[in-house]
This record gives sequence, structure tokens and C-alpha cells, in this order.
Amino acid sequence: MVMKQVSIQDLKATLSAVVAAAEAGETIEITRHNAPVARLAPIRDPRVHYGALVGRGGIRPAIRGGTGGRALQILQEDRDGR
Repeated sequence: MVMKQVSIQDLKATLSAVVAAAEAGETIEITRHNAPVARLAPIRDPRVHYGALVGRGGIRPAIRGGTGGRALQILQEDRDGR
């Protein structure tokens, strides 16, 4: 199994991207002077659904084209009941 390797120096510069890769399912070996010192692996909680796009960046709106203010109206109606 080929595992992605990243040096500590590169890890400092790209931490968010490396963590995102681990979230997406990759296991990353962290090296110091080309020797492995640690491993970063994804945690899989069976109660949580991890979508195919986790860790790939970019956020897309759940609703295309907006709601014309209807979503805010529904929220306000819900809050009025409290």
C-alpha cells in the first residue's frame, strides 16, 4: 500500500490541506529528515455519514437559485412559537 508522505516542514505550510486529505480517507505519513515519525489517519465514526466530497474543498449551496426570502419567513414563523 502506497502511503502519502509529507515532511514536518511541508506539513506546517499545508496543514489544512493535509487534514482535509485525511478526512477524505487518506493516511499520511509524517517524516523528519526522510524518516517516518508519525501517521495521520482518518477517524471513522459509524454514526456519522461522510459524503464523497468531504475534504475536497468548495462549498455549494444546498438550494440553487435561492428561496426568495421564504426560508427566512419560515425561520421567523418557527421562532415566533417559542
